[in-house]
Amino acid sequence: MNKGLLAGVAAMAAIVVLSNILVQILLGDWLTWGAFTYPFAFLVTDLMNRLYGAAAARKVVFAGFAVGVLCSLVGSQIPGEFGPLVSFRVAIASGTAFLAAQLLDVGIFSALRGGAWWRAPLVSSILGGAVDTALFFALAFSARYAAISPAEDVSWANEVLPLLGLGPAAPLWMSLAVADYFVKLGVALVALAPFRALVLRLRPAETA
Repeated sequence: MNKGLLAGVAAMAAIVVLSNILVQILLGDWLTWGAFTYPFAFLVTDLMNRLYGAAAARKVVFAGFAVGVLCSLVGSQIPGEFGPLVSFRVAIASGTAFLAAQLLDVGIFSALRGGAWWRAPLVSSILGGAVDTALFFALAFSARYAAISPAEDVSWANEVLPLLGLGPAAPLWMSLAVADYFVKLGVALVALAPFRALVLRLRPAETA
């Protein structure tokens, strides 16, 4: 494994671990601090794809998935106020969402890599982030998927409230999902600058 790919694996692992820690810290009514670190996983995936190709990007994704599984195993053994810090259902939702969204990101980026430099990273991050958000919050908290772990009480997440405190009535988990996705959109835009700078620095002949 070359140094660049090792750096990508290390960066992805750091983001996954940090996000698993920061997701425990609330920020307002709808977010956690982890919402601001996790979307940078898409930046790492896109950089690896641009610099080393789709196969390398997938290796980084699978490494991140393995680290995420390890974090879930550790979190499941740490008691919190309402049970383990990472429940079985949340662990399943997190792993499924990460793997599906990141691999989709790789596929979309690869399909668009020949266009304007910003199109592949922006579109892949926006669509990958949408899939990640939808899968995670639905699988982790929606009453429809209670069969994943029937013993887990997620009634709090299904309390019907105005969306983000202002919109139409919806289960609380939908407000959490919408807020999370807004952050992902913001990070997707902000990450374009470091994406461009890093690609030009690491491969000056590339136009990204």
